[in-house]
Amino acid sequence: MSSDERTSIQDRCRCHPTLPAGRARAMRVNHEYGRGGALAYRAAYDVHRAKVFGRCEVTTGITPFMALVEQVMTTEPYARRVFWIVDYGSSHRGKKAADRLTKAFPSAIMVHTPVHASWTNQIEIFFLIVQRKVVSPDDFPDLVQVRNRVRAFEDRYNTAAQPFQWRFTTSDLDDLLARPDRH
Repeated sequence: MSSDERTSIQDRCRCHPTLPAGRARAMRVNHEYGRGGALAYRAAYDVHRAKVFGRCEVTTGITPFMALVEQVMTTEPYARRVFWIVDYGSSHRGKKAADRLTKAFPSAIMVHTPVHASWTNQIEIFFLIVQRKVVSPDDFPDLVQVRNRVRAFEDRYNTAAQPFQWRFTTSDLDDLLARPDRH
């Protein structure tokens, strides 16, 4: 399971309606808006089945993270071991978080991405898609619509998605690392 959170999805109601792109005209988004709050979208991505488990929360922290873990770990099919790939976010940082996860679910093993390399976590690709296709431009009248739109996209994604096909091999990595020496 590849897991992370997309914090501060804003409820911004634009003062004038957003106009779609037209012939020879880019989309028009008004820069003035009223702010109505924010949500955190926490998600776990099953890398083998391309299935997203998500939750929209008003806050971040240990409790929402463990609620997501429980949501995933109580869903079939069960596995003998489930590796949770996470970054060093405050809700799942360090040995205490790993111990808490294993105590709650003995088959769960927390694996942290290297510091400053959270981009290696596959959930980041999903969050990039959410940012481009769901959240931008952020023009929502209330938090309920934000939540509904994110959840509807998650449902649609789960029906159509295929696992990401990584094409970067160890040979590619060796070549990349040797490139500075060649110059």
